[in-house]
Amino acid sequence: MVGQHFIRFLEGHPWFDLRWLGASDRSAGKKYRDAAVWHLGGAAPAGVAELTVEDSKPGNAPRLLFSAMDASVATEIEQAFAQAGHIVVSNSRNHRMDRDVPLLVPEINPDHLKLVPLQQCLRGWKGQIVTNPNCSTVVLTMGLVPLRAFGITKVIATTLQAISGAGYPGVASMDIVGNVVPFIGGEEEKMQQETQKILGEFRGDHIEPLAAGVSAHCNRVPVVDGHTVTVSVELATKPSLAEMHAAYDNFRGVPQERELPSAPPRPVIYLHEANRPQPRKDAERERGMAAFVGRLRACTVLDYKFVALGHNTIRGAAGAAVLNAELMHSEGMLD
Repeated sequence: MVGQHFIRFLEGHPWFDLRWLGASDRSAGKKYRDAAVWHLGGAAPAGVAELTVEDSKPGNAPRLLFSAMDASVATEIEQAFAQAGHIVVSNSRNHRMDRDVPLLVPEINPDHLKLVPLQQCLRGWKGQIVTNPNCSTVVLTMGLVPLRAFGITKVIATTLQAISGAGYPGVASMDIVGNVVPFIGGEEEKMQQETQKILGEFRGDHIEPLAAGVSAHCNRVPVVDGHTVTVSVELATKPSLAEMHAAYDNFRGVPQERELPSAPPRPVIYLHEANRPQPRKDAERERGMAAFVGRLRACTVLDYKFVALGHNTIRGAAGAAVLNAELMHSEGMLD
C-alpha cells in the first residue's frame, strides 16, 4: 500500500521521474500491472503499469530509491543498495534508530542530515540511507514541535490509528468493525523512542535524545485513513494558551522557506472548532501533507492537552519520504 502511495504521489512530480520498480523474485520480470493488484482509487498510472519489475538488487536501479520494503527483508536490501552507491530514502523501520542514520521530519530536524557522512566513515558505504518515522510518530512530533521553545518535559500520547496503517488486507473485518483493538505490536516503543530522536539535538557525531519522558498508548480503530493522537504535555516555561496558539499559527519550517514541491504552506494547522480535527474531514486536506491540531486546553495532570491528526499513508509514509528527498535535493545531496 505504501508502495502504491509512492507511485501516486510521484505522478507528475516536478523533480523526480519514476523509472524503476524493484520487488521480490516472485514479481521480477513481470509488468507492474501483472505483478500487483492496484488497491488505491482509480487505476495505476499508465506509464508505471507498463514498467517491468526488477529484482531488488543494485544494478539497473537509479541513484535515488524510495523504499517501502517489509521489515523482514529491508535491512539487507537497503544496505546493499547503500553500499553500491545508491541513495535510499526509506519508510521501513529497520534503520530508524541507527546512530548514524537520520530519522527525518524536514520541518523539525533538517540538521540531522549531517549524520549522513558518518555512514560513509563508519560503514564504508558509497551511498546512504535516510529514514522517515513511524506514521503515528509523525503526527505526534508535528503536534509537539511548535511547542519546543517552551521546553517539553513530559508527553502522554494515545493513538486512534486507521486500518490502512496495517497495509492490505490489514486487520480482519470481524476484528475491527464496531471495535477497538488496544494493541499494535511494537508501535508504542517506536513512538516513544522515535519522538525523542526526532526532537533531539545534533551533537556532531550523534543525536542527543530529547530529555523528556514520552509514554504512548496505541489503538487500532475502524477508520480508513488518518491517525488521531490525543496528547497531554508538560512544558518547562508554562506558556499561556494565547502563546501556544501563536506558536501553532506562526510555525513554519525549512520546507516552507524553500517552497519544496510537496511541502504544505502551513505544516501544522490549528482548527478552532470544538469538534475538530476529524479524519474524514481533515486527513486529506493539503494533499495529506499537513498535520492538524485542535482542542488545546488545560490539563489537570500535566499542563496542556490537545488532539493531533495526520494522513498516515501520505504524511506518515510515502509523502514523508518524498519530502525528505526534496529536502536532500535542496541541500545538494542528490547532485
